[in-house]
Amino acid sequence: MEPLVKHLGLVYPLNRANVDTDQIIPKQFLKRISRQGFGQYLFYNWRYDEKDRPREDFSLNQPKYQDASILVGGENFGCGSSREHAPWALEDFGFRVIIAPSFADIFYNNCTKNGILPVILKEAETEQLIKNAEADDYFLTVDLEEKKIYDNQGFNATFDLAEYSREMLLNGWDEIAVTLTYEDKIKAFEQTHIVY
Repeated sequence: MEPLVKHLGLVYPLNRANVDTDQIIPKQFLKRISRQGFGQYLFYNWRYDEKDRPREDFSLNQPKYQDASILVGGENFGCGSSREHAPWALEDFGFRVIIAPSFADIFYNNCTKNGILPVILKEAETEQLIKNAEADDYFLTVDLEEKKIYDNQGFNATFDLAEYSREMLLNGWDEIAVTLTYEDKIKAFEQTHIVY
């Protein structure tokens, strides 16, 4: 995974609460055996009609959001089933940061394990970010080292993240990479451990 230290990105506003994982990546696309390639199916039932044509009325299909890497959503983002494919689809599409007033717990943890920073802000703050992004091309800087989010218009907020998850994202580690940081200790143990 790519380290996430300080990220400047275009914001995509998804002004919806209770966005569940089946809306993020519908069940018919869960047959892939690789983590790659899910981005094309992100929000599929919202982005495409029954003939697989892009819907003009869904905002992510607008050219202005094609390079967005920060998504701001409503409360309870990522609810529903625990499918890890949801953050895979978001990351494969290009999102590195998801901001919302609240997240489903399993989705939140799956994000940090798959290179996406989930940020919890106050509802009034997320509403302001959504309003700004709907009005114009809007960019935010997310500084994970300082745990701050800011723009060039005066918005400034802080957020919390568990230190273990923060360390993983800062270094671009998944859980296997974290385990490998103890490789010397593992080898030393294996050399002294007697198997009967």
